[in-house]
Amino acid sequence: MRLLLDTCTFLWALAEPARLSDKARAAVADAAAEVYLSAISAWEIAVKQSRGHLELSEPAAQYVPKYREALRLLELPLDEASALQVARLPKAHQDPFDRMLVCQAITHGLAIVTPDPLINQYPVRVLW
Repeated sequence: MRLLLDTCTFLWALAEPARLSDKARAAVADAAAEVYLSAISAWEIAVKQSRGHLELSEPAAQYVPKYREALRLLELPLDEASALQVARLPKAHQDPFDRMLVCQAITHGLAIVTPDPLINQYPVRVLW
């Protein structure tokens, strides 16, 4: 299975694993799955921390790679095809970070691990 974690899923997996659904928890822990963390999530975490909307134990520049590696997540950079996919998305979601995660999932054939019900409005598989 090929999965893309939503930003909140990554943060919860680290700090509040009980908030994850049983399916999400099992998927993140599955050694046979390819589980990705997007550069978009790293960007979102850094922005929220710098604005004082997210408290972390260390700066985002250390936190994200350290815990991405601890969870054995693969890096997913933002590529041109994913960026251009945004023009084809319906306007179901206003959050630009979530919209780009959807674009990456569509472009790379990934399911998104997210509790966000708005993501279900897009042509992408959702696991929760």
